[in-house]
Amino acid sequence: MFRSVRPYLEQAGITEPVVCYQGAVVADPRSGSFLSHHPIELELARETIAFFAEHGFSPNVYVRDELFVSVHTDHSRTYAGFQHLRVSEVGDLLAWLDEPPTKLVVVADPGDLAGLRSAAVPRLGDRLFVTTSLPHFLEFGAAGVSKGTGLEAVCTLLGIDPARVVAFGDGENDVELIEAAGFGFAIEGGHPRLHAVADGICPTPGDLGVAQVIEAVLGG
Repeated sequence: MFRSVRPYLEQAGITEPVVCYQGAVVADPRSGSFLSHHPIELELARETIAFFAEHGFSPNVYVRDELFVSVHTDHSRTYAGFQHLRVSEVGDLLAWLDEPPTKLVVVADPGDLAGLRSAAVPRLGDRLFVTTSLPHFLEFGAAGVSKGTGLEAVCTLLGIDPARVVAFGDGENDVELIEAAGFGFAIEGGHPRLHAVADGICPTPGDLGVAQVIEAVLGG
């Protein structure tokens, strides 16, 4: 979410466009305005929420950079604490939702999410982008939208050739980002799919791996 990342942008003094919501949003850190926004079509979102309910799940729903749930659960409270967010309960999501959401996320145990994903991909996978960020987050966004498309949008706004971009990632949701960048680094120990497409591997944050690469690139 943009509201989650904004305090870090302010702390770091970053004013360039930022990619949020798995690429569904590119936002201006200074004004908070969305420079691009690719939400899930409303009826498809409603179909997806109904599909989740058939399988015993209720998602996080993101609308207007706010987070909504049907009812609070231990998972939603943990998520809110992790992201330092306010979460609003709205009851029946299908009765409440009346505009396209930016994304949907099911938060659950990884084993349960594996079964949900196996059921969801044949039914929804050609109409939605499906990925994981952390093992207990199964994320659904508009088809064709990813961190890779978000990177391309930022490059267009800044007049930068994506071939000149160095990108880093550690999760499955970073695959398209690594593919879109001219040179993509997977973090050591990251998702296997990421290692399969990366141009290189860098050490973990504990070993300042990203900093090592940045210094090497700028020093070269």
